[in-house]
Amino acid sequence: MEAVKIVSTGIYYALALAAAGAIVTWLAGPWFAVPLWLLALFCLYFFRDPERAIPSGPVAVSPADGKVIAIKPEGAGITRLTVFLNVFDVHVNRSPIAGRIEKVEYKTGKFLVASKEACSADNEQNVVTVSGDGVTVVFKQIAGLIARRIVFTKKIGDTVATGERIGLIKFGSRTDVLFGPEWEIVARVGQRVAAGSSVIATRKDRRGA
Repeated sequence: MEAVKIVSTGIYYALALAAAGAIVTWLAGPWFAVPLWLLALFCLYFFRDPERAIPSGPVAVSPADGKVIAIKPEGAGITRLTVFLNVFDVHVNRSPIAGRIEKVEYKTGKFLVASKEACSADNEQNVVTVSGDGVTVVFKQIAGLIARRIVFTKKIGDTVATGERIGLIKFGSRTDVLFGPEWEIVARVGQRVAAGSSVIATRKDRRGA
């Protein structure tokens, strides 16, 4: 069984809701506090952060839990893979490859439903570039209709391992990963993936390694 911890933010939210529930119980009775208790429990569930087995080798892993909803060419040999996260998925994000964080660019924007194609360009997002072992991968943390808070815990110049935690997106969202021609996409549209442990692409020049 996976070992699971809770992101500290979720604990703070749950404690605040539990405290509010206690006040409502004192003022109006326990039945009126039930929604607050349920929200407190949901926050603990939502902000869970399970340990993952990280695969080795020349691979890229999913940066998020969720469902692959698109694999599309972006021009100039770039392929975009999109993972959609619903409110029941783990929302901790992980680096798809090992390397150095070369660039971080936060873009303000809209808060469209995260499953819409326009989200990749129009929604508020954090765009991260990681380079390592002769390749560069760009991935985006994208806010959705409900998810309006993107957290990124690294900075430019940091070195990350494959599958290392790099932040989270609060409540339903999406991530895009942009791969160059040196990568072969092995994930498929409709596939469920897990952050850090599901292989979504492999290096073409390292086959058999």
